[in-house]
Amino acid sequence: MTRTPNREGSRVPAVTFRVRENNDWKNVTTDHIFKGRTVVVFSLPGAFTPTCSSTHLPRYNELAPAFKANGVDEIVCISVNDAFVMEEWAREQESANVRLLPDGNGEFTDGMGQLVDKSDLGFGKRSWRYSMLVKDGVVVKQFIEPDKAGDPFEVSDADTMLAHINPQAAKPARVALFTREGCAHCARAKALLSAHGYGYAEVPLHHTVRSQVVGAVTGQGTVPQVFIDGEHVGGADALEAWLKARSRKAA
Repeated sequence: MTRTPNREGSRVPAVTFRVRENNDWKNVTTDHIFKGRTVVVFSLPGAFTPTCSSTHLPRYNELAPAFKANGVDEIVCISVNDAFVMEEWAREQESANVRLLPDGNGEFTDGMGQLVDKSDLGFGKRSWRYSMLVKDGVVVKQFIEPDKAGDPFEVSDADTMLAHINPQAAKPARVALFTREGCAHCARAKALLSAHGYGYAEVPLHHTVRSQVVGAVTGQGTVPQVFIDGEHVGGADALEAWLKARSRKAA
């Protein structure tokens, strides 16, 4: 099956997607998605598959605020899966910032020239992995994974697309903190992060493992322990000092 090198400068295929929303059927046309709008699309081989679930979809979901700040109206994920599978995958991934569209019959993917045969894996016909920037229904940029064996994932990622749109785009910080239930200092750390506009992932630890986990990862013995973009900031007092230093630097 021959893939099209790219469709930059061409209109997206005109199709109607059959989707499931709130346990009911709905028709969504490509005009509804693309007409008069700037949309980022990424397509992948299958819902629930490893790279798609661990990296491809989550990073687009994570960077959605940055895309929106740089003029993108919506982020769309398309896969040759049925509507039930895509609905359940969206629920499992908690991907509220990305619209998941089931291309059940492969019509859109075939029209994009990216339908490939993965019968060797028992998948049948699926999409090759790619991303594209679409303005008013016209493909203005397309990143297609290289023609290699397996499932290459080198250029269709969210960071590459955002860098194309704006190389200086500010990305949301990646923040995580270890906590325990009933911890006043943990509540303070979370309030500080929220007050300064930082979203965060909380990792609550049960008392039977807390000391071992925190000690192994940070060398400390108490919670909270805050990490920002790979940097171990520390507890609530250290976080407050870190935030104040950042504010002074930005002023």
